[in-house]
Amino acid sequence: MSLLSIRKLPFVFFTSRSSPKVSSRISPSSSAFFSTSIVGEEDPILVRDYIHSALYDPNYGYFSKRSGSVGMLETSIKFNKLEGRRAYLRHLDKIYKQSDISWFTPVELFKPWYAHGIAEAIMRTANLSVPLKIYEIGGGSGSCAKNIMDYIMLNAPSRVYNSMTYISVEISSSLAKKQLETVGEVRSHLSKYRVECRDAADRSGWGDADLQPCWVIMLEVLDNLPHDLVYSENQVSPWQEVWLQKQRDSSNISEIYKPLQDQLIKSCIDIIDLEKKDHTTGGSRAITEARNIWSKAFPKPRRSWLPTGCMQLLEVFHGALPKMSLIASDFSYLPDVRIPGERAPLVSTKKDGSSTDYNSYLDAKGDADIFFPTDFWLLERMDHYCSGWKPDVKDEASKKGKKRRTITLGTDQFMEEFGLPTKTRTKDGYNPLLDDFTNTKFYISVPTHNTK
Repeated sequence: MSLLSIRKLPFVFFTSRSSPKVSSRISPSSSAFFSTSIVGEEDPILVRDYIHSALYDPNYGYFSKRSGSVGMLETSIKFNKLEGRRAYLRHLDKIYKQSDISWFTPVELFKPWYAHGIAEAIMRTANLSVPLKIYEIGGGSGSCAKNIMDYIMLNAPSRVYNSMTYISVEISSSLAKKQLETVGEVRSHLSKYRVECRDAADRSGWGDADLQPCWVIMLEVLDNLPHDLVYSENQVSPWQEVWLQKQRDSSNISEIYKPLQDQLIKSCIDIIDLEKKDHTTGGSRAITEARNIWSKAFPKPRRSWLPTGCMQLLEVFHGALPKMSLIASDFSYLPDVRIPGERAPLVSTKKDGSSTDYNSYLDAKGDADIFFPTDFWLLERMDHYCSGWKPDVKDEASKKGKKRRTITLGTDQFMEEFGLPTKTRTKDGYNPLLDDFTNTKFYISVPTHNTK
């Protein structure tokens, strides 16, 4: 089973390339039209715009055409009845073959326990003296929302459930409909739940800033956010923005390089401190000269992927929901990535039941998934930066303490703390939720008033 067939799972031990048969809904002709229509000869575009269109274009984007492939289990897996790891993998393979879908999310495979762990984390941290308000970005099949609301209904004081609001912000209209159907299985949930079909990264969709406390949940969202690419000719040359342009008299797309000018890219580089890290002298002119000579004698081009889509989303959140608390989970690394560059994505497609991993992100033309590892260290720095904490600025207001309390936990740590690990344990003690998620993490960020 390929990584693509378990798209939202970190089962790095799978090596077989078999996967459920999913036919492509985009013909070669429409793919070519798509790629050439978004990258013109006269007007080049940034890499992030290409990735956004390849994934989310309403007519040709991967998720627009493949939204029906997000799996939903009819019944929960009875882990306690499985003998062990081998039996679990056989059961998982059977599920994929019967379902004929691209992936099941962890919240789906481990329902309701995965979402119950998230609900418990919220319950322990939220100020329950005010009405509980939860936003979920990209709600998938709706299982997370339903299971969280189930948990609060059964375990919280009735006033908490009765006054709560749960809002799914979903860019896909077909998934939005599916979410309403799933949550609507419990009739009392519907009066507290709604779906807003829009792009969460569009600030105008949020309206005026909401000054009330709330929670934002993002499960496997960061990996599909658009990224930008920067390039440097050698070890000491300055970074340049990568733009894409269609070659004249050809449908091929080529990269062109420009000096840094985009504000999102410049902000990301400032936060990650690439320039300072790569041009540090260590206090010695001799070291600087030696590096310059070495880079000329043995030039090594550099490429770095920047999570500008995440940066934009965090800016929107902190502007629209200044008192939000955030729970996000995603891949911390991806195996077998062929595309060069730090934080490079995995680009995969499936045709006739088998998957193909591409060597170039330019091969993604609406028929391939593009997903990135999350640099959780960088995510934390961007979160602090977007909340208004900028320690390198001389302004007195920015010298105050961080406005967020943050923690990053491995999935096993998170579930051992907030979940019920016994519910996902097999007879011999093997627990896929704890044992197999070695390359996923949870990030929790809450506001603090301690800014002195």
